[in-house]
Amino acid sequence: MATKNNQPKIRIKTGDTVLVLSGNYKDKTGVVKAVIPETYRAVVEGINKIKRHVKPTAQQPGGIVEREAAIHISNLMLVDEDGKAGRIKVEVREGKKVRVSKKTGKIFADPHVKKS
Repeated sequence: MATKNNQPKIRIKTGDTVLVLSGNYKDKTGVVKAVIPETYRAVVEGINKIKRHVKPTAQQPGGIVEREAAIHISNLMLVDEDGKAGRIKVEVREGKKVRVSKKTGKIFADPHVKKS
């Protein structure tokens, strides 16, 4: 189901491991640091590095700072525990919505739930 402006729903969460599908970082994997739903983008650790010229402030020295820039959600694919990337769907199992791999049928672990 699509949201406003015919954009797909974002099924990637902070803490997920994703595979980059296109661009300069194609076939690289990383962990999602932040998701920006307004622009359908995500910041992935070690992916899409940019250099920013920063003025010195009282808290930090100036210079050239390297950091990750956001990448569009359509260029990312979720990776499961086995290291296989695949499309995902949302199903209701045991009264809860869970993300399931369309390829393998395995449930993706929620990165925000602590394992005991």
